[in-house]
Amino acid sequence: MSSMKVFLWWFVVGATMALAVILVQGGIREVMQAQGSVWELKLVELLTTIMGGGLLGGCIALILDRIKKS
Repeated sequence: MSSMKVFLWWFVVGATMALAVILVQGGIREVMQAQGSVWELKLVELLTTIMGGGLLGGCIALILDRIKKS
């Protein structure tokens, strides 16, 4: 259960950091200005980037947690 808490916490942190980078780079503006089907593609691109940041943060946290325990 402890590993799950560590993963979820750092998943949220990683996803938030990825979103912050996208906001700073102006990616949200691109999504809002897109028209038609391009809007959907940009939204999917945005969501996969956020999920990737979360997975990266969660997996690194699990690896470091396991190293710390051994």
